[in-house]
Amino acid sequence: MQTVLSFIIIFGALVFVHELGHLIFAKRAGILCREFAIGFGPKVLSFMKNETVYTIRLLPIGGFVRMAGEDAEMIEIKPGYRVGLKLNNEGTVQKIILNNKDKYRDIKVLEVEEVDLERGLFIRGFEDDDDQMIQTYKIDPKAMIVEDGVENQIAPWDRQFGSKKLGQRTMAIFAGPMMNFIFAIVIFTVLAAIQGVVVDDAKIGKLTSDGAAISAGLKTGDEVQSIDGAETSSWLDVQEEIQKHPGKEITFVVDRDGKTLEIPVTPKEIERDNQKIGVIGVYQPTEKTFLSVLTFGFTETYDWVVRIFEMLGKLITGNFSIDMLSGPVGIYVSTEEVAKSGVLTLMRWAGVLSINLGIMNLLPIPALDGGRLLFFGVEALRGKPLDRQKEGMVHFIGFALLMLLMLVVTWNDIQRFFL
Repeated sequence: MQTVLSFIIIFGALVFVHELGHLIFAKRAGILCREFAIGFGPKVLSFMKNETVYTIRLLPIGGFVRMAGEDAEMIEIKPGYRVGLKLNNEGTVQKIILNNKDKYRDIKVLEVEEVDLERGLFIRGFEDDDDQMIQTYKIDPKAMIVEDGVENQIAPWDRQFGSKKLGQRTMAIFAGPMMNFIFAIVIFTVLAAIQGVVVDDAKIGKLTSDGAAISAGLKTGDEVQSIDGAETSSWLDVQEEIQKHPGKEITFVVDRDGKTLEIPVTPKEIERDNQKIGVIGVYQPTEKTFLSVLTFGFTETYDWVVRIFEMLGKLITGNFSIDMLSGPVGIYVSTEEVAKSGVLTLMRWAGVLSINLGIMNLLPIPALDGGRLLFFGVEALRGKPLDRQKEGMVHFIGFALLMLLMLVVTWNDIQRFFL
C-alpha cells in the first residue's frame, strides 16, 4: 500500500506540475483552456473552475491541457437549424440550446439563417412567432452551447490557440517541460537544505553509531591532516588511505578546535567488487550555507541532464536495448525499491523522474511538446504556419506510435519483473 501511495503521489505530482506549466502560460496568453486532466481514459473525478474543467482520469499514463482551437471547435450550427436562445437583460445571447428546448423557460426559438461564433459573434434567423422578419442577436464571448443538457463554452477567435503570436504559443508548450526542470531544482534544493551539500574537504563527516571511527574517538568536524604519514587535502585522499588498510591500525593526525591530535583507528575489512577494502563508518563532510544549498539545486539538475543525454546518445550509436526504457510498470517497481530507503531517497527519485519527463517531452517527436516546438521552429523560418490538417495528421500518427511504444515497453516491464 505504501508503494502504491508513493507511486500515485510522485507520478501525480510530476504530471501535475508539467500540465500546470501549460495551463499557466496558456491562460496568460488569453487562451481558453477547456480541460486540465491528470491521466487518460474515463473520468474518475471532475469539477469546473474559471472556465476550465479539472479532471482526474483512470489511466495513469500522462495528462493534458485541452486548449481551444487545438481540435475542431465545438458543434457546427448550420442554416436551417432550430435553436433556443437564452438572453440576458441586455438582449445578448448567453446560451444556445440545440435540443430538448421544451425543458427551458423564457427562451426564443430561432430558425438559423447565419451564425458566427468566432469573429462576428452574432446569430441571425427567423423567430417562431415572426416568420417574416429576420432577427439578429449578439452573442456573449463566454456564451454556452447546450446539447443534451451539457454546456460547452464557445471560443471566439481571440481565445483560440492559433490566434496567438508565435512566442505565446511556443511558451505555452515549452512551459510544461520547463516546470519539470524547476520542480527538480526545488526538490534538490530542499534535500540540500535538509541533508547538507557534500564538500571535498579532508574532514570527518557524520559518523555511524557502530563504526571504527566513533569507537576510536574521531568526531564530526575533525580536520584530517595526515593518515599514517600520508598528507590529506581532500575527502578522496582520506577515503583512499582508509580503504588501503583493511584490518590494520592507522594513525589519524587531526586538527580539532586548534589542537593537533593523533588518533589510532583500525578500519573494518569488507569486500567490494571482489576486493578487500577498509571502512571506518564515516560519511563525506557536508555544509549548509545558503549559497551552497541554492547552488546545489541547479548543479544537481544539470548533472542529471548530462547523464540522461549521455544515455540518449546510445540511441544514436546503436548501444540501445528496449530494457533501457521503462513505462509505468517499471517506474512502479523502481519506486517500490527506492521507497525502502526512506522519504529523502524517494524525493531524490522524484527529482530524477521530473528531469526525465522534461527531457523526454522536449525530444522532437510528433505528439510530444518537442515535436510541436519543432513545427513552431519551421513556422518561424517560413514566416507562416504549416497546414494545420497536415500537422494534425503528423501528431496523430506520432501519438498512435507513442501509445504502441508504451504498450511494448509496459509488456516488456511485466515480463522482466513479474513473469
